[in-house]
Amino acid sequence: MTQSSAEARARLTPDQRNSFLAAVLGWMMDAFDYFIVVFVYADIAKSFGMQKTDVVFITTATLLMRPVGALLFGLWADRVGRRIPLMVDVVFYSVAGFLCAFAPNFTVLLVLRLLYGIGMGGEWGLGAALAMEKIPAKRRGFFSGILQEGYSFGYLLASLAALVVLHWAGLSWRWLFALSVIPALISLIIRSRVKESEVWESARRRMRVTRTSIREILFDPKIIRRFGYLVLLMTAFNWMSHGTQDVYPTFLAAHGSGGAGLSSTTATWIAVVYNIGAITGGLIFGSLSERFGRRYTIAFCAVLGLPIVPLFALSRTAALLCLGSFLMQVMVQGAWGIIPAHLTEMSPDAIRGFYPGVTYQLGNCLAAFNLPIQESLAAHHGYPFALTVTVVPVLIVVATLTLVGKEAKGIEFGTERTATAPVVAED
Repeated sequence: MTQSSAEARARLTPDQRNSFLAAVLGWMMDAFDYFIVVFVYADIAKSFGMQKTDVVFITTATLLMRPVGALLFGLWADRVGRRIPLMVDVVFYSVAGFLCAFAPNFTVLLVLRLLYGIGMGGEWGLGAALAMEKIPAKRRGFFSGILQEGYSFGYLLASLAALVVLHWAGLSWRWLFALSVIPALISLIIRSRVKESEVWESARRRMRVTRTSIREILFDPKIIRRFGYLVLLMTAFNWMSHGTQDVYPTFLAAHGSGGAGLSSTTATWIAVVYNIGAITGGLIFGSLSERFGRRYTIAFCAVLGLPIVPLFALSRTAALLCLGSFLMQVMVQGAWGIIPAHLTEMSPDAIRGFYPGVTYQLGNCLAAFNLPIQESLAAHHGYPFALTVTVVPVLIVVATLTLVGKEAKGIEFGTERTATAPVVAED
């Protein structure tokens, strides 16, 4: 058995397993808390006597603040290590998310969602960096798929929680925010047992020897050019994800504006099904990216999503809508399942706390107006039109941007080559 195949088969150590599990739970918590807003913004509007189009801005506000969190916690993590900033971050967003359950008015809720956005902005980049730095290089694709689909697990849990809390128990939307603290606390407990990243420690030693500062690395022209490219790529990716998910439950249950007119319970069950598709896609294509490369696998998923759009957006029966949304999420989250590995591999060791998180969250920020735009288009032209004209172009853009870029599949972290410079895969 070769060394690489032995590495691919070896079990994770307890430290590797804990760091990975904590990252999955943190990302799951992010999606759970974000998507419970998608399910209840109509209820929130009713509680505070507002229009849905006004209340939906809280999703945009949360996304707009994430780059701030990615920047603050990312730079802190690159200076002092991954572990402590991550634990502080979990406490911060847990408290902000839990307090949303007690917001007396929309202004307070908006402020809490802004704070929550800062906290969640730090979670993905730091969690992914720590997990991918500990996972064996030959297994990053598979575990990247699992990690990213923590997001779909969170959406799935939000769907199930909405069914149980709102439809079965008949409780207020506030209970959903109160429940969001549970996975965050579990993540905090697990993360307290994780050791510091050996890759970060190695990079810091090399920086001391060479007297290289984080500022010098950040302003390297190659680093800046790659940063700009990754922000564009993540903008397209986030538009693809939010464009196929955020407005979809509303479309399924809406009786006007070309909505499918399904019952809210049926719409929620369809959300459960398409999140199973998302999880399936992330696991399959994350693993396949180890064989076929990160870029080609992403582009394949995006292109294959195009012929699914009519089934996804224009169908009129529950069965076809369920099938279309399931297949669409297999493709969309199949592409997304590769991103944790892809972004961390494209980042120098010394700034991996900052680089993946900030590029991802800036892309998220630029895509933050997706839901208001889709709601506005739906009000004038119907939901099928809104979905079609926002999803088709972005699938094409994702495939194109990915193919013109580079990748560093399987690069070994913690080496002189990866410490301070941008890297690409060797031919």
